[in-house]
Amino acid sequence: MHGSPHIVSDVMTHTVAAVGREANFKEIVRLMEQWKVSALPVLEGEGRVIGVVSEADLLPKEEFRDSDPDRYTQLRRLSDLAKAGAVTAEEMMTAPAVTVRANATLAQAARTMAHAKVKRLPVVDDMGLLEGVVSRGDLLKVFLRDDEDIAEEVRREVVSYLFRAPSSPVRVQVHDGVVTLAGRVRDTSLVPVAARLVRAVEGVVDVEFELTGPARGPER
Repeated sequence: MHGSPHIVSDVMTHTVAAVGREANFKEIVRLMEQWKVSALPVLEGEGRVIGVVSEADLLPKEEFRDSDPDRYTQLRRLSDLAKAGAVTAEEMMTAPAVTVRANATLAQAARTMAHAKVKRLPVVDDMGLLEGVVSRGDLLKVFLRDDEDIAEEVRREVVSYLFRAPSSPVRVQVHDGVVTLAGRVRDTSLVPVAARLVRAVEGVVDVEFELTGPARGPER
Protein backbone atom coordinates (compact mmCIF):
# COMPACT_ATOMS: atom_id res chain seq x y z
CA MET A 1 0.00 0.00 0.00
CA HIS A 2 1.53 3.30 -1.11
CA GLY A 3 -1.11 6.05 -1.02
CA SER A 4 -1.03 6.94 2.69
CA PRO A 5 -0.04 8.50 4.91
CA HIS A 6 0.93 11.94 3.65
CA ILE A 7 3.86 13.62 5.33
CA VAL A 8 4.62 17.05 6.78
CA SER A 9 6.42 18.26 3.65
CA ASP A 10 3.14 17.85 1.71
CA VAL A 11 1.32 20.49 3.77
CA MET A 12 3.93 22.67 5.51
CA THR A 13 4.55 26.34 4.78
CA HIS A 14 8.00 26.81 3.21
CA THR A 15 8.25 30.60 3.48
CA VAL A 16 8.68 31.29 7.18
CA ALA A 17 9.12 34.39 9.34
CA ALA A 18 11.82 33.95 11.97
CA VAL A 19 13.97 36.06 14.28
CA GLY A 20 17.50 35.99 15.63
CA ARG A 21 18.60 35.88 19.26
CA GLU A 22 18.86 39.66 19.56
CA ALA A 23 15.46 40.55 18.09
CA ASN A 24 13.74 42.95 20.48
CA PHE A 25 10.23 42.80 21.92
CA LYS A 26 8.64 45.31 19.54
CA GLU A 27 10.30 43.74 16.51
CA ILE A 28 8.85 40.37 17.48
CA VAL A 29 5.35 41.76 18.01
CA ARG A 30 5.53 43.66 14.73
CA LEU A 31 6.60 40.53 12.83
CA MET A 32 3.85 38.41 14.38
CA GLU A 33 1.28 40.99 13.34
CA GLN A 34 2.71 41.31 9.85
CA TRP A 35 2.74 37.54 9.24
CA LYS A 36 -0.45 36.81 11.21
CA VAL A 37 1.24 34.12 13.29
CA SER A 38 1.25 33.32 17.00
CA ALA A 39 4.87 32.11 17.25
CA LEU A 40 8.23 32.61 15.59
CA PRO A 41 11.27 30.29 15.41
CA VAL A 42 14.45 31.77 16.87
CA LEU A 43 17.51 31.07 14.72
CA GLU A 44 21.26 31.26 15.00
CA GLY A 45 24.08 30.80 12.51
CA GLU A 46 22.93 29.53 9.11
CA GLY A 47 19.39 28.92 10.28
CA ARG A 48 19.55 26.42 13.14
CA VAL A 49 16.44 26.53 15.31
CA ILE A 50 17.37 27.17 18.94
CA GLY A 51 13.97 28.08 20.33
CA VAL A 52 10.51 29.48 19.69
CA VAL A 53 9.04 32.74 20.93
CA SER A 54 5.25 32.75 21.12
CA GLU A 55 2.45 35.03 22.23
CA ALA A 56 2.45 33.13 25.53
CA ASP A 57 6.10 34.14 26.03
CA LEU A 58 5.22 37.79 25.40
CA LEU A 59 2.11 38.05 27.57
CA PRO A 60 3.84 38.26 30.99
CA LYS A 61 5.16 41.72 30.06
CA GLU A 62 1.63 42.99 29.36
CA GLU A 63 0.12 41.13 32.31
CA PHE A 64 2.42 42.71 34.88
CA ARG A 65 3.10 46.04 33.16
CA ASP A 66 0.58 48.01 35.23
CA SER A 67 0.12 45.53 38.06
CA ASP A 68 0.33 46.16 41.76
CA PRO A 69 3.79 45.06 42.95
CA ASP A 70 2.11 42.68 45.39
CA ARG A 71 0.86 40.65 42.40
CA TYR A 72 4.41 39.51 41.66
CA THR A 73 4.18 37.30 44.73
CA GLN A 74 1.36 35.43 43.02
CA LEU A 75 3.48 34.26 40.10
CA ARG A 76 3.31 30.53 39.71
CA ARG A 77 6.73 30.35 38.06
CA LEU A 78 9.79 32.49 38.46
CA SER A 79 10.23 32.26 34.70
CA ASP A 80 7.09 34.40 34.29
CA LEU A 81 8.74 37.21 36.20
CA ALA A 82 11.91 36.83 34.13
CA LYS A 83 9.93 36.99 30.90
CA ALA A 84 8.03 40.05 32.13
CA GLY A 85 11.36 41.88 32.22
CA ALA A 86 12.83 40.33 29.07
CA VAL A 87 13.59 42.43 26.00
CA THR A 88 15.16 40.04 23.45
CA ALA A 89 14.07 36.83 21.75
CA GLU A 90 16.80 34.88 23.53
CA GLU A 91 15.48 36.02 26.92
CA MET A 92 11.83 35.30 26.10
CA MET A 93 11.99 32.17 23.94
CA THR A 94 11.04 28.67 24.96
CA ALA A 95 14.02 26.38 24.48
CA PRO A 96 14.83 23.87 23.27
CA ALA A 97 12.31 24.19 20.47
CA VAL A 98 9.83 21.39 19.83
CA THR A 99 10.35 20.55 16.15
CA VAL A 100 9.36 18.00 13.55
CA ARG A 101 11.03 16.55 10.45
CA ALA A 102 9.66 17.05 6.95
CA ASN A 103 9.27 13.29 6.46
CA ALA A 104 7.19 12.80 9.63
CA THR A 105 3.61 11.67 9.05
CA LEU A 106 0.78 14.07 9.73
CA ALA A 107 -0.32 11.85 12.61
CA GLN A 108 3.14 12.09 14.18
CA ALA A 109 3.10 15.88 13.84
CA ALA A 110 -0.38 16.05 15.37
CA ARG A 111 0.71 13.94 18.35
CA THR A 112 3.77 16.14 18.87
CA MET A 113 1.61 19.28 18.82
CA ALA A 114 -0.88 17.80 21.27
CA HIS A 115 1.83 16.60 23.66
CA ALA A 116 3.67 19.95 23.60
CA LYS A 117 0.41 21.95 23.61
CA VAL A 118 1.52 24.15 20.72
CA LYS A 119 -0.22 25.35 17.55
CA ARG A 120 2.79 25.41 15.22
CA LEU A 121 5.96 23.37 14.80
CA PRO A 122 9.19 24.41 13.07
CA VAL A 123 10.17 21.84 10.44
CA VAL A 124 13.89 21.10 10.51
CA ASP A 125 16.39 18.96 8.59
CA ASP A 126 18.93 16.52 10.01
CA MET A 127 21.19 19.42 11.03
CA GLY A 128 18.40 21.28 12.83
CA LEU A 129 18.17 23.92 10.08
CA LEU A 130 14.77 25.48 9.47
CA GLU A 131 12.91 24.18 6.40
CA GLY A 132 9.41 25.45 7.10
CA VAL A 133 6.57 25.52 9.60
CA VAL A 134 3.54 23.27 9.98
CA SER A 135 0.42 24.45 11.81
CA ARG A 136 -2.78 22.87 13.08
CA GLY A 137 -4.52 24.34 10.05
CA ASP A 138 -2.01 22.68 7.73
CA LEU A 139 -2.73 19.29 9.30
CA LEU A 140 -6.45 19.79 8.66
CA LYS A 141 -5.91 20.46 4.95
CA VAL A 142 -6.19 16.74 4.22
CA PHE A 143 -9.90 16.93 5.06
CA LEU A 144 -10.38 19.23 2.06
CA ARG A 145 -9.40 16.33 -0.18
CA ASP A 146 -11.82 15.57 -3.03
CA ASP A 147 -14.25 12.70 -2.32
CA GLU A 148 -13.48 10.94 -5.60
CA ASP A 149 -9.77 11.15 -4.89
CA ILE A 150 -10.37 9.44 -1.55
CA ALA A 151 -12.59 6.80 -3.19
CA GLU A 152 -9.94 6.00 -5.78
CA GLU A 153 -7.30 5.48 -3.10
CA VAL A 154 -9.63 3.26 -1.05
CA ARG A 155 -10.36 1.14 -4.14
CA ARG A 156 -6.69 0.86 -5.05
CA GLU A 157 -5.11 0.51 -1.61
CA VAL A 158 -7.77 -1.26 0.45
CA VAL A 159 -10.46 -2.98 -1.61
CA SER A 160 -8.14 -4.49 -4.22
CA TYR A 161 -5.81 -5.58 -1.42
CA LEU A 162 -8.38 -7.24 0.88
CA PHE A 163 -11.30 -8.17 -1.34
CA ARG A 164 -9.75 -9.67 -4.44
CA ALA A 165 -11.53 -11.57 -7.21
CA PRO A 166 -13.37 -13.88 -7.47
CA SER A 167 -15.30 -11.99 -4.77
CA SER A 168 -18.12 -9.81 -6.01
CA PRO A 169 -16.90 -6.24 -6.60
CA VAL A 170 -17.08 -4.09 -3.45
CA ARG A 171 -18.54 -0.68 -4.20
CA VAL A 172 -16.87 2.40 -2.73
CA GLN A 173 -18.75 5.64 -2.23
CA VAL A 174 -17.53 8.76 -0.44
CA HIS A 175 -19.64 11.71 0.67
CA ASP A 176 -18.09 14.58 2.63
CA GLY A 177 -15.21 12.34 3.61
CA VAL A 178 -17.41 9.50 4.90
CA VAL A 179 -16.55 6.27 3.09
CA THR A 180 -19.15 3.54 2.50
CA LEU A 181 -18.14 0.05 1.39
CA ALA A 182 -21.01 -2.05 0.03
CA GLY A 183 -21.27 -5.49 -1.52
CA ARG A 184 -20.71 -9.16 -0.80
CA VAL A 185 -17.41 -10.54 0.48
CA ARG A 186 -16.14 -14.04 1.11
CA ASP A 187 -14.62 -13.30 4.52
CA THR A 188 -16.44 -10.91 6.83
CA SER A 189 -13.64 -11.22 9.40
CA LEU A 190 -11.69 -8.81 7.17
CA VAL A 191 -14.17 -5.99 7.81
CA PRO A 192 -12.41 -4.71 11.00
CA VAL A 193 -9.12 -4.76 9.08
CA ALA A 194 -10.71 -2.80 6.26
CA ALA A 195 -12.04 -0.27 8.79
CA ARG A 196 -8.54 0.40 10.14
CA LEU A 197 -7.02 0.71 6.68
CA VAL A 198 -9.74 3.02 5.36
CA ARG A 199 -9.48 5.31 8.40
CA ALA A 200 -5.74 5.55 7.74
CA VAL A 201 -6.40 7.10 4.31
CA GLU A 202 -5.82 10.84 4.48
CA GLY A 203 -9.01 12.87 4.38
CA VAL A 204 -11.32 10.11 5.64
CA VAL A 205 -13.74 11.37 8.29
CA ASP A 206 -15.46 8.03 9.00
CA VAL A 207 -16.23 4.67 7.40
CA GLU A 208 -19.49 2.76 7.11
CA PHE A 209 -20.14 -0.78 5.88
CA GLU A 210 -22.94 -2.39 3.93
CA LEU A 211 -21.13 -5.70 3.44
CA THR A 212 -22.60 -9.18 3.60
CA GLY A 213 -21.05 -12.63 3.63
CA PRO A 214 -21.04 -15.12 0.76
CA ALA A 215 -24.34 -16.33 -0.62
CA ARG A 216 -25.43 -19.72 0.68
CA GLY A 217 -26.10 -22.51 -1.77
CA PRO A 218 -29.55 -24.16 -1.99
CA GLU A 219 -30.38 -26.44 0.93
CA ARG A 220 -30.68 -30.14 0.19
